[in-house]
Amino acid sequence: MTRNKNQLGVLGVAGAMMGVGLGIRAIVRARRYMCLKDKVVLITGGSRGLGLTLARLAADEGAKIAICARDEAELNRARDELQSRGAGVLAVQCDITIQNQVDELIRGVVGHFGSIDVLINNAGIIQVGPMEEMTLADYEEAIKTHFGAPLMATLGALPVMRGRGGGRIVNITSIGGKIAAPHLLPYSASKFALVGFSEGLRAELLKDNIYVTTVAPGFFRSGSPRHAMFKGQHEKEYAWFTTADVLPGVSISPERLAKRILSAMKHGQAELITPFAAKVQAKINALVPGLVSEISALINAFLPPPGGIRNARATGAESVSGYTPEAVQRRNDSAGRAHNEIG
Repeated sequence: MTRNKNQLGVLGVAGAMMGVGLGIRAIVRARRYMCLKDKVVLITGGSRGLGLTLARLAADEGAKIAICARDEAELNRARDELQSRGAGVLAVQCDITIQNQVDELIRGVVGHFGSIDVLINNAGIIQVGPMEEMTLADYEEAIKTHFGAPLMATLGALPVMRGRGGGRIVNITSIGGKIAAPHLLPYSASKFALVGFSEGLRAELLKDNIYVTTVAPGFFRSGSPRHAMFKGQHEKEYAWFTTADVLPGVSISPERLAKRILSAMKHGQAELITPFAAKVQAKINALVPGLVSEISALINAFLPPPGGIRNARATGAESVSGYTPEAVQRRNDSAGRAHNEIG
């Protein structure tokens, strides 16, 4: 009887501590909460896909939206759509891997809206193919896009945020920046760099009331594979990649993902890993990294070997073939039209 009472006492203390912890977490989240109404939100790569979806939702909450991208036609379509939702919008054609263009972007947003309250580093590229077909230029391009560009945008926005007494920075990394994926080496290596920068940045900026959120999503269904670059047996590479991109349970809709990202940002959350499949992968990798590495090697054995166009490149749109299931391609095209991936 005494033993049972002791066990109940321990459980009671543990329950009370958990309750206190949850209460403290709720208070901290409430104190950090940012309402987006009238806030200036700058989204790189905001003309299509996840970036445009984030812009739509932020606009619906009353935010002033600044988006940038390289493609002028895409930008114009995105700007017109966001304005039709009643948002104040600034669309800037910009290559975020070039320093003077990033500087001009920051000056343009501040000059137009007067501030930058939220910076979402979203722009990215994807190169798919076996390691044997990847070149030094592929790695350099990925590092410039996924690490160099967020670094330059962040350094440009920080003085503005500090001058306003705080702000939010969201770095869209990837589950590929937590777990290295075969046939995506330049992408994974550069996303790992962004994860490290983002986590360290948060620790250093909390004193300035600037909250950094690291987002590591898995696949999401925006139709983006048509813009990815494929090497080697590019038609087969496109087939497996675009199929994984729409698989239920493995992928998530851009709308659901964007809602979770904005919620994490508004509450000053440190990290968001989603969907559930990506979260499970990250937890398993943290506990038994050797096992995940062996599983990745097994998966790699089923992916296309080197060959085909070798280290030349083909876009996803150029890689559609009979290897891609017709239903998968239809779903990918439908998502692409809904998210401005297709003009």
